[in-house]
Amino acid sequence: MKKVVFLAFVITFIIYFITSAGKTPFDYFTRLSDSFLQGKIYITENPPWLTELIPAGPGRFYVVYPPMPAILAMPFRFIFGEKFQQQYLAHLLGAGIVALTMLTAWVVKRDKKLVFWSGILAAFGNIIWFLSSVGSSWYLGQVTAAFFLGFALLESLTKKRPFIVGLMLGAAFLSRIHTIISFPVFLYLLRDKNWFKKYTLFGLGTLPFIAFDFVYNYLRFGVIWDKAYFVLPKVLNEVNQPWFSKGVANIAYIPDNIRAAFWTFPKILTTFPYIEPSWYSLAIWITTPVFIFAFFAPFKEALVKFLWLAVFSIFFIVASHGGTGWAQFGYRFA
Repeated sequence: MKKVVFLAFVITFIIYFITSAGKTPFDYFTRLSDSFLQGKIYITENPPWLTELIPAGPGRFYVVYPPMPAILAMPFRFIFGEKFQQQYLAHLLGAGIVALTMLTAWVVKRDKKLVFWSGILAAFGNIIWFLSSVGSSWYLGQVTAAFFLGFALLESLTKKRPFIVGLMLGAAFLSRIHTIISFPVFLYLLRDKNWFKKYTLFGLGTLPFIAFDFVYNYLRFGVIWDKAYFVLPKVLNEVNQPWFSKGVANIAYIPDNIRAAFWTFPKILTTFPYIEPSWYSLAIWITTPVFIFAFFAPFKEALVKFLWLAVFSIFFIVASHGGTGWAQFGYRFA
């Protein structure tokens, strides 16, 4: 099975590479990675197309996104320099998600057909293909978080090493902050008579990433929590724009995100190709029709309940943010 999964990883990476539009201009993470290698926590240039930067003095600009993708890119940028472009990391992580999905499917049910179709679904039956082939900073952050959450889930189902699970969840946290609230899933999967020891090791695994985030934020903003997204609207003069009419985060934004996730449709054209995806959003059940089977999962099982709890908790945080994802194929927060 490992050979099959590795082959799937390679094929997926090649297809993501071939279908990529090439170097993404929104390369915040590789720029930040280069700065990290120089001992800096800021980038020194702000080209006009990189609008989501926070000025911090002459020649200093903070990247608003959590830095895990930049950290991952560091060894590649150190070895290959500018030849290693940001979207390459997205290709690798996206293909990694496919491999993790196939391995998880094999653990859940040792059925080769299930493994095969799970791989196809993960690789080409959802928005991961688009996000991983484009590799812009917004998409790369989400792909990185999904990769580490998938890794944490697989480890929790197999070897159950709590420190490793904690490391993976910590890495997901440093990719997308709100993923940390999925922790009940892993506490449930790691439970046994030695629960105190396991939970302690789990916490110790996440601790370096949380501590890094606290220090990183304190050095930038003088506080330990990540306030970048709350500062950015002021920098962009968007405080009074409709998408932030009730502040950066407010539960009043949730209906708009529900509509974007479940009730948005492609554009119908009078000329070829007659149908075109809307860049505003596209319903999940259109980009991934098999999504509807998620509602037929055995809800009586405790693990299924914990997984749905994680999904709804994360969606609540994401959907409370102003805006629904801007230009995207599908609903990228899915």
